[in-house]
Amino acid sequence: MSKKEVKNTQEQDELKEQEGLEEQEPTQHQEVKNQAKGKKEDKEQQIEELGQKLAEINDKYLRLSAEFDNYRKRTLKERMELTKSAGEQVLTKILPVMDNFERALKSMETAQDVPALREGVELIYANFRDFLAQNGVKEMECLHTEFDPELQEAVTKIPAPSEELKGKVVDCIQKGYTLNDKVIRFPKVVVGE
Repeated sequence: MSKKEVKNTQEQDELKEQEGLEEQEPTQHQEVKNQAKGKKEDKEQQIEELGQKLAEINDKYLRLSAEFDNYRKRTLKERMELTKSAGEQVLTKILPVMDNFERALKSMETAQDVPALREGVELIYANFRDFLAQNGVKEMECLHTEFDPELQEAVTKIPAPSEELKGKVVDCIQKGYTLNDKVIRFPKVVVGE
């Protein structure tokens, strides 16, 4: 073989190798492209799934918000009706006491028997006191007890009539009342010093 022929065969061998490499390269590129394409499709699918989940959660939130708003409105309306009806019940129950006071006032105009009239007014007072007790209103006992600024309102201080009444309530100017153990009016008292 001549040098030319050897050179041609070497060139042909090199060409064949390059063609083989070129045939291999496109398959590697294809695989990389296919992998990238698969990843892209996976990401799009994940995005779509997340979008669906977001839509579901948003729908649940809107429904829950509307349900809570309806609950709030319903309870507010019920509370207003309860307040109205509670006041109505108390006023209905106090009307007989009012009727008794009117009868007492009429009988005072023509009454000659003062002790009988006094007895009638005391009955009305007892009736009214019972009505208050039935509705949870109690009188606060404060006379000759230790002065408590959280439960009593001191109007004035006077010298204590005896040593044992120092720092205690000597006189009650206005009675205090509780409603179901909550003070609704503080007693006004005079404290001995």
